[in-house]
Amino acid sequence: MSSRNLKILGLIGARSGSKGMPHKNIAPFAGKPLMAWIIETAKRSRYINRLVLSTDSFEYAEVGKKFGAEIPFLRPEEFSTDESPEVEYVEHALRWLEENERYRPDLVVRVLPTLPLQTADDIDACVAKILNDNEAHSCMVVAETKQPLNKALMISDDGNYLVSALTKSGRDANPSSRQKHPATYFRANVIAVRPEVVLNEHSLSGERVLHHVISRDRAIDIDSPTDLFLAEQLFKKFAEQ
Repeated sequence: MSSRNLKILGLIGARSGSKGMPHKNIAPFAGKPLMAWIIETAKRSRYINRLVLSTDSFEYAEVGKKFGAEIPFLRPEEFSTDESPEVEYVEHALRWLEENERYRPDLVVRVLPTLPLQTADDIDACVAKILNDNEAHSCMVVAETKQPLNKALMISDDGNYLVSALTKSGRDANPSSRQKHPATYFRANVIAVRPEVVLNEHSLSGERVLHHVISRDRAIDIDSPTDLFLAEQLFKKFAEQ
């Protein structure tokens, strides 16, 4: 699929009710509110031609508008709770834009403010992959986990013992070489997904999910003051390269 004449929507999700680090989405980061960085990154994308901020906060809306995002609506409270699945606000945005503006994108690219070290090239690599694969439902930016899933442990149901998170067996909690396990990955902000997958399947992934791998350093997700400090140090490091 060619990108020519396609409507590609960048959608930034930023609710105001974070409990772990209040108002982390607008925390000061390298001289700007954190949210500003992902707005500016998304605006540098070669593919995104409309950028909307979905937020429940008037304050966030003002910050978003200042740095170049559109705020055609405020996100309803029912899609802004701790328990709200992300797909709900994406679905709300798509339905609102279609019902109120007759706008339906060919692709939606969901990004978050809390991962400020990603680049427009990351977004574009993800978009390019899905545009070149008509069978794919989505593409995600991912980074390799520090420890493979096979090495994850959990506490047994009775609260007494450590067991393998996969097999629930204490024998499988035995240390083993990292090289013996297949690599595993975690999502790292960017999801490019076909709108019909969101609207018809209530999903941000669908079944056929492409991937673009980045380094763990650029996938840091800010959820605490410590994360914020580490991300700023990495930001300075990357700026010097």
